[in-house]
Amino acid sequence: MERNLKEKGVEVFRRIRESKPLVHHITNLVVTNDNANTMLAVGALPVMAYAEEEVEEMVTHAQALVLNIGTLTQEVVRSAILAGKKANALGIPVVFDPVGVGATSFRTASAQAILREVKVAVVRGNAAEIAALLGREARIRGVESSDVLLDPFRLTQEAGKILGTTVAVTGKIDFVSDGERTAIIQNGDFLLTRVTGTGCMATSLCGACVAVERDMFLAASFALGFLGVCAEIAATLSRGPGSFHYTLFDVMYALTEEEFVQRLQMEVV
Repeated sequence: MERNLKEKGVEVFRRIRESKPLVHHITNLVVTNDNANTMLAVGALPVMAYAEEEVEEMVTHAQALVLNIGTLTQEVVRSAILAGKKANALGIPVVFDPVGVGATSFRTASAQAILREVKVAVVRGNAAEIAALLGREARIRGVESSDVLLDPFRLTQEAGKILGTTVAVTGKIDFVSDGERTAIIQNGDFLLTRVTGTGCMATSLCGACVAVERDMFLAASFALGFLGVCAEIAATLSRGPGSFHYTLFDVMYALTEEEFVQRLQMEVV
């Protein structure tokens, strides 16, 4: 990976810490606190406002909007579309996490409605969720990916082209594509799969990065690379999922620019 690309990633997180962007979340109840703490750890500011009566006004104060359908209701869908449309009108980037799409018809229809009504800058999900968005065969248990019958590299590229946006697919290896460029990110640790909501944390990090970087492909790629690097370091300092969980926040807060450059394993093809 070219050093100037890594330094571009360093610059993105430096800008987050210096400008402290406000990231408005309409997220799920399981991970709300973790998403907020993720933002604070990297230097961004979180706000979690869900009510239809205030989401449009709240998004006017934000530099990015994150929509997450993990704990879905009709009210959440209406709030997400209201906030998303307002963000679009103001030029505020929107990141969408279609948690568990494909598991139920309501969840699938809601995700499709959001994508139809809101121009999304980044979609972040696991391979099964992204496959389900494209109407492809995938196996999902609850909100977790069980199996997907497509190669994740090709799936990400295809999704970027079909959806007309940047798509980030997380797994053992992470892939990001805007349909033209594709990033392959080989950072991370198995313990990320043993703590609830780490995928949602990746989505929040995408929100912080798109708030300061207008190249959505690079912003999403650096977000996933950052989480992967932090997970690798946190794993070496942990005894299991519990200590890994809180250590991950410590590492996100304290990660140096040198550590990020040295550890990031990202290739763009």
